[in-house]
Amino acid sequence: MQITVEEIAALVEGEVVGNKNKVIKNVAKIEEAGDDDLTFLYQEKYEKFLSPASSFAILVRKDFTKNFPALTLIKVVDPYLSFIRVIEKYFLPEVELPPLFNKKPDEVNFSFGKNFRCGENVSIGKNCKIGDNVTIYSNVSILNDVEIGNDTLIYPNVTIREGCKIGNRNIIHAGAVIGSDGFGYYKKPDRSYKKIPQIGIVVLEDDVEIGANTCIDRATIGETRIKKGTKIDNLVQIAHNVVIGENCAISGQTGFAGSTKVGNNVIIAGQVGFADHIEVEDDVVVMAQSGVSHSLKRGKVYFGYPAMEVREAFKLNALIRNLPELREKLFELNKKVDELEKRLKENK
Repeated sequence: MQITVEEIAALVEGEVVGNKNKVIKNVAKIEEAGDDDLTFLYQEKYEKFLSPASSFAILVRKDFTKNFPALTLIKVVDPYLSFIRVIEKYFLPEVELPPLFNKKPDEVNFSFGKNFRCGENVSIGKNCKIGDNVTIYSNVSILNDVEIGNDTLIYPNVTIREGCKIGNRNIIHAGAVIGSDGFGYYKKPDRSYKKIPQIGIVVLEDDVEIGANTCIDRATIGETRIKKGTKIDNLVQIAHNVVIGENCAISGQTGFAGSTKVGNNVIIAGQVGFADHIEVEDDVVVMAQSGVSHSLKRGKVYFGYPAMEVREAFKLNALIRNLPELREKLFELNKKVDELEKRLKENK
């Protein structure tokens, strides 16, 4: 792919400072960009990778004023978003799509819309409903009565269990399991376990993305629900009857125990664990490796185990780091107290 800086500026509504006819052949990270690359500057800390010798094209904010004579600048409102738009327009890799489904509606026991693409070894159960422009790659297993909305993309080796509902414009990455049994057992008097039937479903609303090897358990009764716009990373475990709100971002290796309720616009970093039957209110941020054992209040940032407001958590961590030094000081103080007490007794 070869495009000019002028074409890129037109796409992102940017102002060119430098050579508008410069040819761009690729995109790159700022620390690796070469003469015919396009990159972007989103945070000031990355300015250290710019030098008088830098000769690539770069997307910067409109208020960027520093002078690098060999650079070609494209000034925009949001460099990161503009960079994404350029990639989407010019640099997405070509991916071979599965073939169009070649059977007639009366030849299968499920319904499907227009432009349905289906790879090899895909199993689709009876009474499923598949919308328009759905693409399913190879080795996907879809059990009975599943609904899949328009423009959804399902990568290889995904399993969608019976009765689950997938919204429009979903992306489900390889190896994910939607609708597996919840972890529910009744402990009998003889201390053995009786499996509790898991007869609910999973609902993914519109514009949800599910990462590779993520597991979302079906509800015991009712629904496990992921609301619209939420993005879930790889290797996330979501237990039965959990509800995740709208436009949340959940990083890898996070786990939710049963019946946890998460509000809208929540950000959860990696390796966070949530206890069961708690509520996380809107706009909460939970930092990495936190353990959440209680409900969290709206708009606050939490960290640690047990998770607490971040300022308190940092204070506690600072105190813990100082414990060895404080122990030594306390030991010396005790020695001095013992010596004073000994002298007092001798003086008596």
